[in-house]
Amino acid sequence: MRILVVEDDSRVASFIRRGLREEHYTVDVAKDGEEALFMAGTGEYDLIVLDLLIPKRSGLEVLRVLRGDRITIPVLILTAKDEPQDKVAGLDAGADDYLTKPFPFEELLARVRALLRRRGDLVPTVLKVADLELDTLRHRATRNGQALNLTNREYALLEYLLRHPTQVVTRTMLAEHVWEHDFDPLSNVIDVHVARLRRKIDGEFKLKLLQTVRGSGYTLQPPEDA
Repeated sequence: MRILVVEDDSRVASFIRRGLREEHYTVDVAKDGEEALFMAGTGEYDLIVLDLLIPKRSGLEVLRVLRGDRITIPVLILTAKDEPQDKVAGLDAGADDYLTKPFPFEELLARVRALLRRRGDLVPTVLKVADLELDTLRHRATRNGQALNLTNREYALLEYLLRHPTQVVTRTMLAEHVWEHDFDPLSNVIDVHVARLRRKIDGEFKLKLLQTVRGSGYTLQPPEDA
């Protein structure tokens, strides 16, 4: 799952980003309203965590523009504005939830999970190819019932491949959806992480699932279906 955090305080943004990454989310950060609108309009996010007190364009303005453009990404407002009228304004503008600062990080994670669960009718939360399974709510990957010990990046990579089973996933697609906004597309980092993931999900199993499509990218499927 990919989350956009809109927060101009670098210390708060770093804290949130680090905590979400530890839960296997891919996280981008926007520092002002204009950057937030650009990133939300050009990237594919599963959730936006939005501060209201941000430069250039306020969080409320960002929210109204997103909803006016029919961008339906769930939005969790995270702000120091704690008056009832502020909460009403945020929810009426199209926010899906509202949390005030300071906040327990466990509560933020619980609200993130709740918002992602609400999308369950559209976005499956348990992904499976053959005997490889990923529970995105429990953040647990298994192969033939055996738990897989994945890094945060390997988890995000596997999730994206599982959301596109049998489809050829290019390096460009992985760069755009699994890596952060500032990723260098000319590096070999993607190939390195794919190789590491392959060793973990296929290494000791007879049936190999992660296939390389020469000159194109990768696909996750049993070889007889490739």
